[in-house]
Amino acid sequence: QVQLVESGGGSVQAGGSLTLSCAVRSILRTQAMGWFRQAPGKEREFVGSISWSSGDSSIADDVKGRFTISRVITKSTAYIQMNSLKPEEPDVYYCAQAFPPLRLGRIDYWGQGTQVTVSS
Repeated sequence: QVQLVESGGGSVQAGGSLTLSCAVRSILRTQAMGWFRQAPGKEREFVGSISWSSGDSSIADDVKGRFTISRVITKSTAYIQMNSLKPEEPDVYYCAQAFPPLRLGRIDYWGQGTQVTVSS
């Protein structure tokens, strides 16, 4: 069994929307889940996260107002709804699980990654 399974990637037109899902096998109450994204040759960058127990979310400034993170505890799944997508944004999204705040170098589990292609 894998710890994190991502789904929901695909292709959209610029300005379009997409929702990604991340199912977790097990999670501690004090942990959080979220997403990073990465462009070729660049470091992974934080997108957003959500506290598993409280549902409080943290969204990166460059996507604030466009992206929303939620979770359904009974489904053990987190979701990120992405609106007004831009072609120039990094297009590979990685689900992550760790104790908050989510930062590179201290992630406990990574999802396999999913492609989000935005055409202009």
